[in-house]
Amino acid sequence: MKDKRIKIYKVGPFRIPDYIPGIFSAFLLIVGFPFVVQSQQTAEITTQTVGEGRHVLFGRGGNILASIGDQGVLIVDSQFPDMVPKYQSTIKSLGGREIDFTVNTHWHYDHADGNELLGDAGSWIIAHSHSRDMMTRHNTINTVVNPIVEQAPYSQAGLPVATYEEKMELFFNGEQIDLLHAGPAHTQGDTAVFFRDSNIVHMGDVFNNAGYPFIDSENGGEIEGMIAFCETILGEINADTIVVPGHGEVATYYDLLEYITMLTEIRGKIKALIEQGASLQEVIAANPTVNWDAQKGDPLRLIDRAYMSLTR
Repeated sequence: MKDKRIKIYKVGPFRIPDYIPGIFSAFLLIVGFPFVVQSQQTAEITTQTVGEGRHVLFGRGGNILASIGDQGVLIVDSQFPDMVPKYQSTIKSLGGREIDFTVNTHWHYDHADGNELLGDAGSWIIAHSHSRDMMTRHNTINTVVNPIVEQAPYSQAGLPVATYEEKMELFFNGEQIDLLHAGPAHTQGDTAVFFRDSNIVHMGDVFNNAGYPFIDSENGGEIEGMIAFCETILGEINADTIVVPGHGEVATYYDLLEYITMLTEIRGKIKALIEQGASLQEVIAANPTVNWDAQKGDPLRLIDRAYMSLTR
């Protein structure tokens, strides 16, 4: 089986692929690269039941939301290839069978690299049209604080067989499932998946509950769009809605509301500094995220990508 996703480690002037032998990988761990902390061998699936036949699966990569019922199994996002047999086994332990439908919230590798195995097994893959387009080509993802990722095109098996532009309705396992796109945000092809009867929404990486979000501004993401997208979804849901983030713990309507408040405040501060002629380094030095750092952690990636999206 071909593994076509190659991570490129940037060390000074060098670009080093991730297949360098284990001794060098150990060295990278010693000097502090976070990406080797959770290995393919040790990552396991844990679950949280959020409704009848509705489960969040946590593993390596983005959170998966699974709908298991009389009509079959639908999942949101597919993580990495090494995780596919693990969550397939978990789904069977929860009463499911094969995965009939896979909805991608966007095209990034940590949410969609499992597509090819699932497609080969017969799962029908669905995504926003822009995300499908990105899956057909080579893409570079600059995460700023982690190694650059070179994401290769997916094979035919890993590509969505159905796409949409603004909204798509599915009727599966006794409920309406809405796929909603509200413009460029984390990427240009984000999807929120709203299970209306269960009152659960999966936000993908437009909502990150594990720290500050990453905005893929080099591929069209933007902080203005992140705010607008979240506000649109907030208007679709209610105070009792269960909100599944792309990463981190399952959240609530009020967590999403606070997230919007945070992004709006940070956006406003960065924008004001830009209007005063501040450089990126001057914006970083001004610490526009100070009110949230204790809760969210290192803000460098967010500030860098937000600055880029506001100045292009």
